[in-house]
Amino acid sequence: MSDAGSTPGLGEAAVGGSAPVCIAKDIVRVSMDTPDGPLEISRIGDPDHSLSAEWSRTSRPVPPAVLQPLAPLGELELIEMLLRPDVVVADSRKLEQYSKYTIPGAISLPFTEIEDNLDQLGCKRTEAGWDCNEVRPVALLCVGVWCGQSPTAIRKMVAVGYPPERIHYYRNGLQGWLL
Repeated sequence: MSDAGSTPGLGEAAVGGSAPVCIAKDIVRVSMDTPDGPLEISRIGDPDHSLSAEWSRTSRPVPPAVLQPLAPLGELELIEMLLRPDVVVADSRKLEQYSKYTIPGAISLPFTEIEDNLDQLGCKRTEAGWDCNEVRPVALLCVGVWCGQSPTAIRKMVAVGYPPERIHYYRNGLQGWLL
């Protein structure tokens, strides 16, 4: 995202007054259409705001919580993907977690059910399995850097023929988004 004038849906920079908390240089908010209506993404401007205890924990027992490989998809790239109608942003956590809280615009595609729901990404079921030749790009997210749900989903997707170059991984997950 280079500037507010070149990417549809990006909000304008604040003019005058106190400095806003920006998403990126000169971008205060991003607007997008969703099936549930218009949605605005912005950062919380309150310097005293903090995450709830549920999202502030930085350590989890092992297994299954271990650090996952670093991937190049950060918050700015994720916002760009949310704005693209050809990309699916999918929350790979279990449905009860997704129902409680998710990134706006993400669909639920639980890692435990990924092999049965690839049609949501453009795969076609055949007698031999899945035909994923004409699929949509997908960005997967789960809880955070230590969560293995998205990496598990990605391994399952690749194993049945989903093209790896169409899979993007938002490693920071919901915890990074809330930060």
